[in-house]
Parts: sequence; C-alpha cells; structure tokens
Amino acid sequence: MIRRQPVSATADHAEERTSLAARLGFQPEQVVQEIGFDDDVDQELRSAIEEVIGSELMDEEYDDVADAVVLWFRDDDGDLTDALVDATTYVEEGGAVLLLTPKTGRDGYVEPSDIAEAVTTAGLSQTKGISVGKDWSGTKLATPKTAAKKR
Repeated sequence: MIRRQPVSATADHAEERTSLAARLGFQPEQVVQEIGFDDDVDQELRSAIEEVIGSELMDEEYDDVADAVVLWFRDDDGDLTDALVDATTYVEEGGAVLLLTPKTGRDGYVEPSDIAEAVTTAGLSQTKGISVGKDWSGTKLATPKTAAKKR
C-alpha cells in the first residue's frame, strides 16, 4: 500500500510564508547598516529587515563594522563602483551587501550592465537578484573572504 503525504503544490507557497528579509539572508541580532536612504525607499522592506534582525537599521553615521549593508542606489547618486567599494568598508569580511536599485521605467533606473560592471570592478560577486517591491530590485552581493592561511 502506498501512503501519500499532502504537500504544497509549489515551493512558492512556502516562500510566501517566509519574510522577504529572511529569504534575503537577514538573521536575528545582525547589525545592518543602511546607505542611501531617502524618501523613495521601500518602507515595507525596511520594516521587514528590522523585524527579522530585531533592531533598527544603522544609518550612514554608524562607525563600526556591520554584518550586512543595505545600499539604496539611483542612477544620479554618483559612481556605483565607488558606492560599492565604500559599502564594503562598512561590512564584515564575508558579509553581504544588498544593492537596491529602481526598477525599469522608474526614476533613477540603473542598467543591469552597469551593475554587473560595477560589481566586478568592486571585487564583489553577485549571488542573487530579487524583486523587493513595486519600485525596487535587489541584487545580493557577497564580499570576498580572505584566503585561509596556509599551514
């Protein structure tokens, strides 16, 4: 006799029950620094991250090392490579940078080719792209880990 276990029709159903912030890798008690905050940011995403980490996001004045950095970047914010390099100075070795850019057709849209070039030049690696709201796209970036010391 075959016994069948009830399962969800798709993995999407389980994902819907998991916070976007948790799916992006944020964890309780992390220190997360936010760079590029302005009136146009996605408040729902900010709230979701704060709920997962259990505290407020640190602003640009935070002067210690963070576990992760959330970087809101628009086309007119200057040089993306410089912004990414600066962001890596705020995050611990091996930590993540979540680059958030406006979606296609929105003010401040950044071309994917510009993002790819800046990520490579800054020495980061792209691990995940995700829609984070109606106006913003996210690109999760990993900072390099230093090579393990030889024995």
